[in-house]
Amino acid sequence: MTGIAVHDLAARRGDFRIFTNIDFALQDGESLVLTGRNGTGKSTLIRVISGLLPADAGTVKVTSADAEIPRAAEAMHYLGHRNAMKRELSVEENLGFWKGFMGDFAGGNGLDVEAAAAELGLAELLHLPFGYLSAGQQRRMAMAKLLVAWRPVWLLDEPTAALDRQSDALFARIMKEHLGRGGIIIAATHQELGLEGAKSLEMKGFEYHEEWA
Repeated sequence: MTGIAVHDLAARRGDFRIFTNIDFALQDGESLVLTGRNGTGKSTLIRVISGLLPADAGTVKVTSADAEIPRAAEAMHYLGHRNAMKRELSVEENLGFWKGFMGDFAGGNGLDVEAAAAELGLAELLHLPFGYLSAGQQRRMAMAKLLVAWRPVWLLDEPTAALDRQSDALFARIMKEHLGRGGIIIAATHQELGLEGAKSLEMKGFEYHEEWA
């Protein structure tokens, strides 16, 4: 059993709080979609939850087997706007780095590099420098990072940017499989992700009020 609880979370942009009083809880197999106009704090919320940005107030707690994890970020994958891959290294070298660097969180096992690339339909491109790939192929390879190291909580910021319709469907399947393994997904998006039964939170930015369903 994995769970994440966000309580009374707030963050600043300059001298102003961009959002405040964010509260939600998710258990294994559940997902949350963040919506709202550009600049309303979707990406900031994802980064605060991941630990990449400091919170101005509030807490983020992750539990595993009903025990709180001291460093919540260790249970998370973050996929942001940038792909976090070295252009001059091969795809195989990039994915191998992330697999070795992150390792597996307790309770699951990541795929090997070849299997992860195959899941995204790009096994034949492992030998190529990452910078040689098209924008869509680069994004799919960045998604493979989610598969090489097991993390129960996925934090996704516009994950399907630069993808075609076929790739959208492919990633929807991968997300569904992650939830089926007891994973949790929090995603900021302007597009339909195919997360059936997902909860939703509309961000309002400096005029924030929550709409939580």
